Amino acid sequence: MDPVSFLLEPLQYGFLTRALVVTLAAAIVASVLSCWLILMGWSLMGDAVSHAVLPGVALAYIVGVPFSLGAFVFGAGAVALIGAVKSTTKLKSDTVIGVVFTALFAVGLAIVSRTPSQVDLMHILFGNVLGVTDGELWQVVILGALTLAIVLFKRRDLTLFAFDRTHAHVIGLNTRLLSALLLGLLALSVVVGLQAVGIILVVAMLITPGATAFLLTRSFDRMLLLAATITAAASVGGIYASYYLDISTGAAVVLAQALVFAVVYLAAPRTGLAAQFARRRRLATSQGA
Repeated sequence: MDPVSFLLEPLQYGFLTRALVVTLAAAIVASVLSCWLILMGWSLMGDAVSHAVLPGVALAYIVGVPFSLGAFVFGAGAVALIGAVKSTTKLKSDTVIGVVFTALFAVGLAIVSRTPSQVDLMHILFGNVLGVTDGELWQVVILGALTLAIVLFKRRDLTLFAFDRTHAHVIGLNTRLLSALLLGLLALSVVVGLQAVGIILVVAMLITPGATAFLLTRSFDRMLLLAATITAAASVGGIYASYYLDISTGAAVVLAQALVFAVVYLAAPRTGLAAQFARRRRLATSQGA
């Protein structure tokens, strides 16, 4: 098969074209937000929010309202509940997060188990990107564009908040509001990513791109650009791999991102294992001489 046919053949199917657009929108939004999550050590919070939205999605399906509404309500509610429990106990953040998100995830599973004919658990957990309708596509694109616009508009304040919360407070920034904004954007990005890869795999989209870009640069602006570029390329590669290898689309996208991370981890110019090994060898040689 020639390269042109290889690239164009999947695009003749409308459902695959919609899957490509939805996956790109979700991946780019998640990748940009993941840079802040990595810097602030909030990766577990992304995991918590993605799992905590399950009861909201299940209830939305049952009631007949857009699943994004239920997911956002429960995602934001989980964030508020975590904050409330943490502020009224001496428990550490990771403990509170673990208790809240597992409890809400269990509630979601209980709801789904009571209404198996109405809610497809596999679609919620692992996504149904190949079954995306035009309405759902526009929903993801609009929510993704809104999230990305807010992130970029508040980029400087959020970056200062991530690097030095005390300094941000001293110069007059409302750190509580910035924290709430970032958590709200996290909930929105989870909602955007759910349709593409589902609750389980959206965690990877919120962590892997930022982690990969972090290994490549120490400039935050460059980190944002690299995370978005890498995840866009990996998402397209994952979509094509899922078509030609006949495997799960969501899994293929996440595996493509993981493969890029593995390559960077091994071969990054300054932080990769190969570079570290070369430096140790040069040091040992110079000391031996």
